[in-house]
Amino acid sequence: MQAPTTIFRARRILTMNPGQPVATHVAVRDGRILAVGGEAEMQGFGESRRDERFAEAVLMPGFVEGHCHLFEGAVWSDPYVGYFDRRGPDGEISPGLKTIEAVVAALRAHPLPAGAKSLSAWGFDPIYMDGRRMNVGDLDQVSATLPVIITHASGHIMNVNSVALRIIGVDRETDLDGLVRDAAGEPTGELLGFELMGLIRDRIAAGGLSRKLDVAGLKRFGQLARRVGVTTATDLVSDLADDTLEVYKTVTADEDFPLRIAPAMAARFYSIEEGIARLERLRAQSTERLFIGAVKLHVDGSIQGFTARLRWPGYHNGAPNGLWYIAPSELGGIIEAYHRAGALLHMHTNGDEASELTVEMLERAIIAHPRPDHRHTLQHCQMPDQALYRRIARLGLCCNIFANHIYYWGEAHIAETMGLARAQRMDACGTVLRNNIPLAIHSDAPITPLDPLFTAWCAVMRETSSGRVLGADERISVEQALYAITIGAAYTLKLDHLVGSVEVGKLADFAVLGSDPLAAPPAALKDTKVLGTMRGGVFFPA
Repeated sequence: MQAPTTIFRARRILTMNPGQPVATHVAVRDGRILAVGGEAEMQGFGESRRDERFAEAVLMPGFVEGHCHLFEGAVWSDPYVGYFDRRGPDGEISPGLKTIEAVVAALRAHPLPAGAKSLSAWGFDPIYMDGRRMNVGDLDQVSATLPVIITHASGHIMNVNSVALRIIGVDRETDLDGLVRDAAGEPTGELLGFELMGLIRDRIAAGGLSRKLDVAGLKRFGQLARRVGVTTATDLVSDLADDTLEVYKTVTADEDFPLRIAPAMAARFYSIEEGIARLERLRAQSTERLFIGAVKLHVDGSIQGFTARLRWPGYHNGAPNGLWYIAPSELGGIIEAYHRAGALLHMHTNGDEASELTVEMLERAIIAHPRPDHRHTLQHCQMPDQALYRRIARLGLCCNIFANHIYYWGEAHIAETMGLARAQRMDACGTVLRNNIPLAIHSDAPITPLDPLFTAWCAVMRETSSGRVLGADERISVEQALYAITIGAAYTLKLDHLVGSVEVGKLADFAVLGSDPLAAPPAALKDTKVLGTMRGGVFFPA
């Protein structure tokens, strides 16, 4: 028996399909798009049901967040201590904290559950503070008996108190890269990079950005997603362990969950041989709501955390160059192995030195083992110059640009990390498109809030939080930005045959908007109201 057909009418449908850019009707059967167009294209399907609830709304393909982390839903179990106001899954606003003293006071006042063994917080960003860095003395005021752990907004740095340092066995005699010391040689409690942060995760039941994704956290992420129009999202650092996989399967099988997810296995959790074998085995467990097949490599750290690797002239304020998270001598072998195994590589490269080395290693692998349509993607990719972008284009690589960086850290990049001249070419979406490189843009949630329309606004306007335009020639159009958060992001995930545009045969996933973003001034893009989402033709109101 043929499944029923539902015909939805909208004020306008922005399809993101250049062959049919706008429509007013879409027919859905079995969770897929049966027809797109006007009234004429809706005929001949036999018995059907008309749905007029979106007659005054605008439909778009559901937004695809090509670089985020699903523990955005889990971190809200712990206090947020970031500089900017932040809206949580419940819709409530957590006010930003502007000084180290305010952070300490908030943590001292935070109620702990009975039997708590640690206190974790997240979102801290000292680059906005009064010029000094947080130290063990600050967090020792919070607790002298429990470990206190604060993860920075970048996700690449922690501050901890004396109790936490004792538990992980770190003192002035410790010889590990990333251990910050004061003038007397004593650890300050600031830990840079995954090696030191890993000690905290391994030996202390830490929360914050170290919190393990669970069913409740993933469902909270779904709440966030439906409110901002996201229907497909990555989990771009996943251990793909058995318990994590069980969380993915349990939640995505729930008909009330509004989201499809595409986790990327973090290569650092496994040896090359183990990782390749695990990825191959788990690919077969993919469904239409859970897509497995990508691999994530972390090459360097964060620019605002001064842990990214920069080419000459380095950091504007004279800070030492950042950290290699993968030794340059090992990067080529890892890339070649996963490339040969047919994996889709997503590579975190913030600094231009890291991007350049990664491109060089990719070039060697692609020449040695040609593979059409690999779609390897440079994630963040904030600092390449024109020559490096031309090289990226020649190799058929994709770029997923961290557009939100201009707003959240633009002023800090001018004053501290880059200086004005280089800061103007950061997150160069315009250059990417001029070189015909496939483009996506992202939030990196929870590093910045999940909100694709805001991310699109950042790429279009390039305004810092103070309202300064940073690199006007790197602006892109509203239409190009909408493309980047739909079919552009889907392309980098190798899911553009299923999501990202409103076309016959694709999954019936839509963002439902209160107005047409193409009809409003570009500056109003971030204010476009999201009414909800549809996954497989089922409506999830915001």
